[in-house]
Amino acid sequence: MNRVINEITKDAIRTDLVDFKVGDGVRVHLKIREGGKERIQVFAGIVIARRGSGIHETFTVRRISFGEGVEKVFPLNAPTIDRIEVDRVSVRRRARLYYLRDRIGKEATKVKEKRR
Repeated sequence: MNRVINEITKDAIRTDLVDFKVGDGVRVHLKIREGGKERIQVFAGIVIARRGSGIHETFTVRRISFGEGVEKVFPLNAPTIDRIEVDRVSVRRRARLYYLRDRIGKEATKVKEKRR
């Protein structure tokens, strides 16, 4: 069954997106449709989780907006994602960074960055 699903969905998997990992700072450019118009909106933050595989893979981006933590879950292969830019590359030791939810202020965005 899994082989059949992979065969059907292989055309919908996107290969044009940049590679990123949990802990990286990213800017997700989304296509927003309002009436008959379409515009690009940017959601920037830290990737705190990636889960799933194949067509079902998703990633969660967290940012602090006006003192409140905001998280969005994006399907990786969604056609509404125009592009993904990696701002900061990090060094992390966990698969998911859910502990950032409990942090306040500047600590909520601190992830050890990779030296270039």
